[in-house]
Amino acid sequence: MKTEPLLYESQGNLLTVRVMPGVFWLQIPSVGLSILCGCPGEVVKHLMRQGLIRTVDKEGVTCETGPNAILLSEVLVQNGGFANLAEFPVLQMLFRQGMALPGHPNNTGVKPLLIGSQSQLQAQMEYIHRGKYGLVSKEEILACGVDEETAETMMRIKLKFAFGAIQPPSECIDTLTVGKKPVPIRNGVTVSRIGFNRYRFAFQGRTTDIDLNLPPNVLYPLAYSLGNHRFRRHYFAVLHRGDGDGWDATRPSTGSVLMFQGRIYLIDAGPGVFYNMLALGIDISEVEGIFHTHGHDDHFAGLPALIHSDHRLKYFATPLVRSAVAKKFTALMSLAEEKFEQFFEICDLSLDQWNDCDGLEVMPLYSPHPVEDNLFLFRALDVKGYKTYAHWTDLASYRVMEGMVGEGPKDVPASFMAQVKQNYQRPAHLKKLDIGGGMVHGLATDFRHDVSERLILAHIDRKLTTEEMEIGSEASFGALDVLIAGDQDYLNQRALVCLQTFFPEVRVSQIRMLLNCPIIECNAGTILHRSGENTGYVDMILAGTVVYLESVSGTMNHLSFGSFIGEGALFNKREPLKGTYRAASHCSIIRFSTELLQTFLTSNRLLIHMEGVLDKIWFLRKTWLFGEQTTFLSLTTLSQAMRPQSIPAGVEMVIQSEPPSEPRLLLVVKGRVRMCDGSGKTLETIKVGEFFGEHTYFPGSTFSGQFRAVGAVELYVLHLHDLLEIPIVHWKMLEIFERRQRRILHGKGG
Repeated sequence: MKTEPLLYESQGNLLTVRVMPGVFWLQIPSVGLSILCGCPGEVVKHLMRQGLIRTVDKEGVTCETGPNAILLSEVLVQNGGFANLAEFPVLQMLFRQGMALPGHPNNTGVKPLLIGSQSQLQAQMEYIHRGKYGLVSKEEILACGVDEETAETMMRIKLKFAFGAIQPPSECIDTLTVGKKPVPIRNGVTVSRIGFNRYRFAFQGRTTDIDLNLPPNVLYPLAYSLGNHRFRRHYFAVLHRGDGDGWDATRPSTGSVLMFQGRIYLIDAGPGVFYNMLALGIDISEVEGIFHTHGHDDHFAGLPALIHSDHRLKYFATPLVRSAVAKKFTALMSLAEEKFEQFFEICDLSLDQWNDCDGLEVMPLYSPHPVEDNLFLFRALDVKGYKTYAHWTDLASYRVMEGMVGEGPKDVPASFMAQVKQNYQRPAHLKKLDIGGGMVHGLATDFRHDVSERLILAHIDRKLTTEEMEIGSEASFGALDVLIAGDQDYLNQRALVCLQTFFPEVRVSQIRMLLNCPIIECNAGTILHRSGENTGYVDMILAGTVVYLESVSGTMNHLSFGSFIGEGALFNKREPLKGTYRAASHCSIIRFSTELLQTFLTSNRLLIHMEGVLDKIWFLRKTWLFGEQTTFLSLTTLSQAMRPQSIPAGVEMVIQSEPPSEPRLLLVVKGRVRMCDGSGKTLETIKVGEFFGEHTYFPGSTFSGQFRAVGAVELYVLHLHDLLEIPIVHWKMLEIFERRQRRILHGKGG
């Protein structure tokens, strides 16, 4: 897939290129300044594909061009994804451009520059620091339950990778805080903030404006195409969803999907994982959990996508990796570290031991790396014995490990590295290897004599060499390796569990009557229910992703596993469907005839009850907050907690965020509500389907805004203490809370 840069504007010596929605390239050639405006995950790959980063020879040295400054988004999260992930762009400047390499012609003493608000600069500096080093002291390692001797050795290895010292990020990165008044960048170029997430650059009397806001329902796109894939669920299998690295502009970063007994697990979550899963026909709601090797961005930056679910995914890692990742994640989010546990269900694993993970046996092994890193060995029992999958990323080459060994006080004991090498050579039926080379990755030649049945070589941004082709295989995106085949109908089993959860009082025999309905496989792009139609059936999603579209209101929400589609057909008085349901990926649905489902609900005395809550559910489904990835069961729970409230025109609503006030969320059903500052100036107009009061769910907030009804207003009020236990809702409320706090701080338009 070839992408071309779009020339956005040229003002004299100010050249602006639109890289993608919410991201721009600003270049002032005469002063040698190239500014990347916005840096979501894998933005480096976009710059490579559009020729803004390219390989050149400079004074006899081969290196890359690229940005030397980054303008950060004012908000970290936009439309559910990280907007500021400066780790890889900064690494590209320091090492691939050569700004930090001794003797390199680009090492002129000028550091990479981060530009933005004070809060985002602080968050990025700490996040980059944790991304570079992970845990930064022996004490932090000991706090993870590691014994004294091992902690000392791990710290020595960390310092070897760090060239002897843990340095603060200010040693290699400069920062510049931007406000309403123009501030100098360098060589006569200035920048100022002109509105919410909008900036003006000026040079020699000319200006150009940059808007980093993403339009509604728009996500940062991938730099490469993936196509649409379909796979069959097996008892124990590995689905390959990426074998590139953070610099490979044509492929996703290394990761795998693990299938066991019909359940779906991820190994790592690189940037673009939402698109990866969509291309594979897997909805985030189907994912049971994630096994996490380490916290570098090409394995970490997809974590927000995993929060797009109404249940907390299980997070499997050793305490070492979990602690390092939690510190990086919460530093990026400017949250307390314990917040990590509100987004994921923590499942700590013991190092060097077999751990029982929902019946799947898993052994994490230590791997030398700049940050805490674990390899994973998985096994499941077959009639012929155990079948094993080894996921080896990230590795250290034998040459690098041997260079760390010695007898000095800062050296690593030879026996420790010998054990690491022995672990690397553990045989498996299938083994995926990181062969990225260099200082922090493995080499294929170290595994020339590995006795595993099948080696897959990964984590590179190039083609395999002839020598590497003799050692191991490649795996394309969507390829499937079956370790233990399965003939069970896992979709039917999922449907049974789902319906039993929806209707706990109904006999299993009655539910099995519904399960006799057909399961239908749909191709990506298929319209399941069209706007204006009255169909004779109701569908329930079993696998894949379906999108609800309503062009008049601008609604576009992703529906998850277990969601009903077209349930309005159950009630004859309902109007024809206003929206359209469309398969966003290959998906599986179970199709109930309307007559059968009506009979089922009537005979179990559920029809009137369902009719009573469906109005609220249909309203919630069309909202941005609750319409995405929220299951029918969760929507039912929410609808039962909602209470109507009427507000006369012009009434001011004071909602305190401190005790003894109860946390409450208010959804606008009819009319509009103005959010004002202390002087009464309107900062935002909250329309039908939108919400306010989210600040009451975040203790310690100093929210000072006021809300006033515009005309008569009808609301739904939610008094639900555990609302933040729904990860996707928590995440979105946090995004809006952060945005509104900044608007109050900066005034109208900001």
